[in-house]
Amino acid sequence: MRHAIMYSVMDDKSLQILEFPRIKQHLAGMTSFSASRQLALDLHPSADCQHVARLLRQSAEARHFLDIDPDFTIGGAQDIRQPVRMASLGKILEPQDLLNIQDTLSAVSKIRRRLGKMANELPLLWGIATRLVEFDEVASSIAGCLAPGGEVLDSASSGLSSIRQRLRELRRHLLERLEAIMKTPRGLRIIQEPVITEREGRYVIPIKIEQRKEMKGIVHDVSNTGATIFVEPWVTVEMGNELRETVTQERREVERILRSLSAEVGSHEVEISRDITLVAELDLAMAKARYARKLRAVEPSLVSFPDREEPAVDEPADVLKLINARHPLLEEKAVPLSVEIGRDFLSLVITGPNTGGKTVALKTIGLLSLMTQCGIPIPAAAESQLPVFDNVFADIGDEQSIQQTLSTFSWHVGNIVRIVTQATNRSLVLLDELGTSTDPVEGSALAVSILRHFLSRRTMTVATTHFSEVKAFAQATAGMRNASFDFDPVTLTPTYHLTIGIPGGSNALAIAARLGLPRDIITGAKRLLPEGARELETLLLSLRNKEREISALHSQLERERDEAAQQNKGLETERQRLKAEMNDAIKQARDKIALETAELLRQIKDASSELRREKSKESLERTRKAVAAVQERMRGAALHIEQEEETDEGAPDGSSFAPGDLVLIREVGIKGRVLSVSTAKQEVEVQAGKIKLSLGLDKIDRVILPGGKTAGEALPAPVRMTVPPVSRELDLRGTRAEEVQPALDTYLDHASLANQREVRIIHGFGTGTVRQIVRETLAGHPLVKAFRPGKQGEGGDGATIVQL
Repeated sequence: MRHAIMYSVMDDKSLQILEFPRIKQHLAGMTSFSASRQLALDLHPSADCQHVARLLRQSAEARHFLDIDPDFTIGGAQDIRQPVRMASLGKILEPQDLLNIQDTLSAVSKIRRRLGKMANELPLLWGIATRLVEFDEVASSIAGCLAPGGEVLDSASSGLSSIRQRLRELRRHLLERLEAIMKTPRGLRIIQEPVITEREGRYVIPIKIEQRKEMKGIVHDVSNTGATIFVEPWVTVEMGNELRETVTQERREVERILRSLSAEVGSHEVEISRDITLVAELDLAMAKARYARKLRAVEPSLVSFPDREEPAVDEPADVLKLINARHPLLEEKAVPLSVEIGRDFLSLVITGPNTGGKTVALKTIGLLSLMTQCGIPIPAAAESQLPVFDNVFADIGDEQSIQQTLSTFSWHVGNIVRIVTQATNRSLVLLDELGTSTDPVEGSALAVSILRHFLSRRTMTVATTHFSEVKAFAQATAGMRNASFDFDPVTLTPTYHLTIGIPGGSNALAIAARLGLPRDIITGAKRLLPEGARELETLLLSLRNKEREISALHSQLERERDEAAQQNKGLETERQRLKAEMNDAIKQARDKIALETAELLRQIKDASSELRREKSKESLERTRKAVAAVQERMRGAALHIEQEEETDEGAPDGSSFAPGDLVLIREVGIKGRVLSVSTAKQEVEVQAGKIKLSLGLDKIDRVILPGGKTAGEALPAPVRMTVPPVSRELDLRGTRAEEVQPALDTYLDHASLANQREVRIIHGFGTGTVRQIVRETLAGHPLVKAFRPGKQGEGGDGATIVQL
């Protein structure tokens, strides 16, 4: 359910006094077509806070849109609602009306598509544009039938094309026949001039009046001089009749085409009219954005009144805060105004010299409030905020009426009566020169009573005055505050600067002197002033001077603070620059060291690999020689044992061996321990190192230790050695370059002892340094049979597969 929009009936007279219609005229001048122009002229302030907030957000989006696309317009859109309505009633539209409809429908489609591309950035504007209905087919139908100049195209229908082809042929034949008549000797003699013209839709030739009997035909016209008659020869009359009939057929076909196009447009009257209304809303939002750009205006913050008629006496009212606000109609001449009402006080009494800016201040406050409640950005700082008033009342200026015998005082009182009757605690009241144009004593008393009434109603009020009694009342009353526009005592001119908290003087004598009133008159007036008035003026002058000194000191402190902040900012920028340079230097040094380290490591690895290869070759050769010598000695020992056992009786049997016995494997000369004995199979299971063998009893011999004890009697039971499990992969990612080779050597040793036949070394991609060290180490390692880069699924070139 849509939120109901609350439009209060704003006081029309106050709108006129504040010159709000001029604001609407300026805004209307920023629109692009008549429908949006009328919307601007019909604007009326809303008292619905939610609706006003929505209008201001639309304006903010439009300003953002103009920043992105400054040349955006609604294109060729026009207010076509009237011709579309006539078409819906059955009227045949003129070609130009149809062309205007085509341009507008095309513009609607372009607008919708353009905003659709920015729907996320401009949700409110897109919310309007998304309701637009596109009629591309209708626009295409019109474009296919009408030329840009409004002529109906031959291609509009096959019938029209055929008729016009026939017309061209008939016209050509007729003209050829008339030319042939004029070129004959008789024709040359009787014609006035050799031209063919047209009269009443018939082709004729000019004949001399004295030769009219020489040409049989129909006279359609006579020249102004009477010397020429325009004759259609009898021989071409039938051709002319046929041409005329064909022209009639063409007109009827054109009418049929226009009727069809009009009917098609009229069938969509409701949707097209709604499209124009929506486009007008969009254009009005864009006009507000253009107006804001011209005034350097922004959308203020909004505050709403409590949802009850009578707030508590001690409840703070909503705050009106304007910062650097400028009168929108003065443009560059406007002096910024800053004022805040509603936080500590509800009524503000402004005093100061004539022509000092008091009336402009009242109109500025009133106009900016009205503009805000119409969704129009205001020329003020972005920190400004305004309440949403239910009405804005103003009594400013002087409108005497001689016919109604109304004096200035009567006119003002009539306004105040209306305001007192209608104003609420949600209204804004602006009163200029309250209580003037009558006896000062009675006028000041009336002014005080009026201000007290509005204060008791908690109505936000701003008033200007020259009465000292009113100043004293404002100074002594809670909820009220004095303010004054400053006056420069040196130049005797107003400064247009508003100071809150101090009442101001009227400075009438100083202004009169500046305007040229003789000095003796001014001096005499000063002597006639009461002593209290002179003392008050002196006190006020002293207060204003003190205020000026404090303001100057505050400004100086602000400047010094800004300068210090700027210096700190500069120092911080310089510190960051130096830090960045230092980091760059450190990074370059690290990179250089890393490159040099990598090169040194490569050279060390090359040398180490070479040494290892040489060492490995020597070790292998020594190992072979040692193994050969050991085997030779073992064979000698075995031969000696066999010679001794030849004297033993009978063959060995299983009972002669027991688990744990140390035996010698005859064929290879290697010792092993008996694990188990099978008497049935005449076999024993022997553990030799990590290898288990099943051997016949005749393949082994018991080892006799010194002292005649068998190995089984002298030694404890064999202990099965277990090798800890080793992973099939080694992850070297993140390992320092100098730690890669030792880690790899250790891992390969363990993997070899664990009988691993293939392992994976993970080194990652990175700079390639670890990969290079790994592969150079593998290339010369004695335990490595072969290696290759990983395949897909094995880590690719970030891993190396090693066969041991």
